[in-house]
Amino acid sequence: MTNEPDKAQLEALSERIEGLKKTALAEKPRGDEHYSGAQQGWRMVTELVAGLGIGFSIGYGLDWLFGTLPIFLVLFTLLGFAAGVNVMLRTAKEVQNEHEAKAASEKD
Repeated sequence: MTNEPDKAQLEALSERIEGLKKTALAEKPRGDEHYSGAQQGWRMVTELVAGLGIGFSIGYGLDWLFGTLPIFLVLFTLLGFAAGVNVMLRTAKEVQNEHEAKAASEKD
């Protein structure tokens, strides 16, 4: 008994591997997939929290710098909230436009 593999089996195996590589390359990459509803929701929550956090940080920093603790903190926290809501609305409009375009393409 020899330990050498059969050449025909090796060739068949390498052909199968090459075929699988070609089909794997033909599939869409993950980056092209559309976001699920949960992912879009978390994106919007993150945008809102980031706006609040940035506004809070700027306000607290200015209050600490000038010694006027509640004034800039409240002002910039509200501005950060408004900016976060604005970005959330822009994201929601973007998602809505994508859904409308998809529905229109399926209709045709």
